[in-house]
Amino acid sequence: MTSTVTPPVRKTGSGADRGEGGARRRRRLPRLPDRIRHGGLPYLLLLPAVLLELLVHIVPMVIGIVMSFRELTQFYINNWDKAPWRAFDNYKIVVDFDAPLGEALLHSFYVTCAFTVITVGLSWLFGTAAAIMLQENFRGRGLLRAVFLTPYALPVYAAVITWAFMFQRDNGIINHVLHDQLGLTDEPSFWLIGDNSFVALVVVAVWKSWPFAFLMLMAGLQNIPRELYEAASIDGAGIWQQIRKITLPSLRPVNQVLVLVLFLWTFNDFNTPYVLFGDSAPEAANLISIHIYQSSFVTWNFGTGSAMSVLLLLFLLLVTAVYLVATSRGRKGSGAV
Repeated sequence: MTSTVTPPVRKTGSGADRGEGGARRRRRLPRLPDRIRHGGLPYLLLLPAVLLELLVHIVPMVIGIVMSFRELTQFYINNWDKAPWRAFDNYKIVVDFDAPLGEALLHSFYVTCAFTVITVGLSWLFGTAAAIMLQENFRGRGLLRAVFLTPYALPVYAAVITWAFMFQRDNGIINHVLHDQLGLTDEPSFWLIGDNSFVALVVVAVWKSWPFAFLMLMAGLQNIPRELYEAASIDGAGIWQQIRKITLPSLRPVNQVLVLVLFLWTFNDFNTPYVLFGDSAPEAANLISIHIYQSSFVTWNFGTGSAMSVLLLLFLLLVTAVYLVATSRGRKGSGAV
């Protein structure tokens, strides 16, 4: 006789089912590490960089702005928070261009503008020429690229100190070549003092910065399709027409970023003149960065030095904003056409 075993019928809606369903729902909820990985992980990874940025740039900048409103001299170095509050008096002093301090600041500003325009222009020109020249495949191209990038890879202090030795009047290689071997000068020239100091500063700055322009432009040229040059060559366009009609327009986005970066780096350059001339640069090469350093750490007037730094910051922000607005309008106009 066969007996049939009937399995127990589970009632729907019972407490056990609701418990299992709730457990399933709880298991489907993302765990906390999953939430961090999907939503908050990028911000968590950025947190160390943000903290370092605050410590290295933002906090010193805020302290410098506060210092610019105080009469902070050598008498208040130990307790600079007790320095008298001067409001905008430091700014009035540094922008009084009829006074010696304001006149010296204006002179250094003009020298810095001339230095920046020449250095950025020559760096961009040399970088563009080298990048275009090394686009074609030929034997030794990799070696030339490595040689051209050498100034960018060298430490700044070591490179500028080497240039300082080369510019020495009596035993420098510059005078040895120009005067002793080529006979281009009547007597050895002074390169680190007088008016020639500006030329020496520009030479070192261009030598140091043009490889960066070369690297950026060489990377930008990789994105230009070779078919454009082949079609232009078939249509009879020469090398200069190809550069003017294809290369330069295609490199416009790269050039917009490159020129701005070179401008900011060059206008703020402190290492090159300081290592080349020391803390007392010649008048012809007295950049605004060296002038602010002298006003702060040589005369021990950190109030006026901070005011000059804040004015320099505002000037660079203004120039950057105008440049970005102008270039963005240019991109929109070219896109519309």
